[in-house]
Amino acid sequence: MSLTGYNFIAGVRSAAGTLLLNSFDAGTGEALPGSFVQATAEEVDAAARGAEAAYPAFRSLAPARRAEFLDAIAAELDALDASFLATVTRETALPPARVLSERARTSNQLRLFAQALRRGDFLGARIDRAQPGRQPLPRADLRQCRLGVGPVAVFGAANFPLAFSTAGGDTAAALAAGCPVIVKAHSGHMATAEYVAGAIVRAALATGMPAGVFSMIYGSGVGELLVKHPAIQAVGFTGSLKGGRALCDLAAARPQPIPVFAEMSSINPVVLLPEALQQRGERIAEELAASVVLGCGQFCTNPGLVLGIRSPELSAFLERFTARMADQPAQTMLNAGILRSYEHGVAALHAHPGVRHLAGAAQAGRQAQPQVFQADASLLLSGDELLQEEVFGPLTVVVEVADAAELQRALQALRGQLAATLIGEPGDLQRFRHLVPLLEHKAGRLLVNGYPTGVEVCDAMVHGGPYPATSDARGTSVGTVAIDRFLRPLCYQNYPDELLPEALQDANPLGLLRLLDGVPSREPVQR
Repeated sequence: MSLTGYNFIAGVRSAAGTLLLNSFDAGTGEALPGSFVQATAEEVDAAARGAEAAYPAFRSLAPARRAEFLDAIAAELDALDASFLATVTRETALPPARVLSERARTSNQLRLFAQALRRGDFLGARIDRAQPGRQPLPRADLRQCRLGVGPVAVFGAANFPLAFSTAGGDTAAALAAGCPVIVKAHSGHMATAEYVAGAIVRAALATGMPAGVFSMIYGSGVGELLVKHPAIQAVGFTGSLKGGRALCDLAAARPQPIPVFAEMSSINPVVLLPEALQQRGERIAEELAASVVLGCGQFCTNPGLVLGIRSPELSAFLERFTARMADQPAQTMLNAGILRSYEHGVAALHAHPGVRHLAGAAQAGRQAQPQVFQADASLLLSGDELLQEEVFGPLTVVVEVADAAELQRALQALRGQLAATLIGEPGDLQRFRHLVPLLEHKAGRLLVNGYPTGVEVCDAMVHGGPYPATSDARGTSVGTVAIDRFLRPLCYQNYPDELLPEALQDANPLGLLRLLDGVPSREPVQR
């Protein structure tokens, strides 16, 4: 596939604009060959109108047909050749093994949603048959299922050029729901985005999808036009708190406000309990260091805060942990913007009077140096903004608390998180079991004796959490429940069978497990 840098507008390639953009080698900063054309306001409008036109036919397709589309995208992604892998590696500095792993995760994610479509439980079919003789009032025939909300705008993520970008989780969930998608390509990996968009378009053609089912645009400022467009009915975003809040504010200010499902900021606390430190403190230090620097710390679930109760065992752990972190090599970050943000976060911690630097070389050149800081517990207890903010990169902050009561107060002071972890022995987990309800209130995923980096793509996964981890704690951006964000319930009253969607027809042609008069049933309905 040869790259043109043209926008993907409802089934056609378009380059009406005059502003050209470049993609860069993440390691050297060198501009890569070719350029990308920033979308014009007219192209954004055409993409949105194309999605709006495609929506009625696309959402009306049988779930099995949309599943074929998702499977076809996955197959096209898996078939991308060595030039694609080389491009992703140059744009992101991710090693080839990581690129292959992320591609597999992305295609498997699409196939997982295809399975969910064929299963049909996402439809939430419920039928309450008419009761004409009911007293004091009769009941009408009422049937409910869920359908896609309409065209969805998806913003590509910087840290996952495949799994959270053009064909990533938001796109997969929206397409599964029956919602056409318009992707705003991330500026850090535009060539990668073009390869993936091409795969989606080929899959759409092969499976007979309507032309406007997918579009992708390039450029800065075009995202605002997209979110404000009246055809767009929801937004998916993974990125900074500042960026996510800006989109939320734009969406809320529309004449017709729409939901924004934004994953934004999380420090993912790890709580080290006493018996665990006593029995395996050295091993925990090794494992935690590996988690902090994994992928140069560029994971939403990076453990950015470590808490422990003051003890000789905690001191021994801290000595081992800082030594291990000091030995970690510098790594190249995904792009220059992320590196600048990381350097700013490191500098802010250095400058804070309540924070001590424990390990990590000074920043130099184009690579990020792993860092460890220790902060006074009083800063966390007082709600100091610096300790609540994510520093995106290979860095963590350790907080030593005086006792179990102060540990509980420190956790209470935290904002919403994607993940929260307890490292403990069985005795620890019994002694500190009162922390579990508190952590349930704070995070979307709770771990015991594991590390938050690494998010399994499966039905049960939750990758979400209370604000500011996400803009809406009721959703997830990983796992099949992610489809819920782009569905709305619809009730049909006294509708003739032939006008009902298949999910609600008497014969149950989809073979669904439906709630029939309050009882789960796969049986046909007798009126």
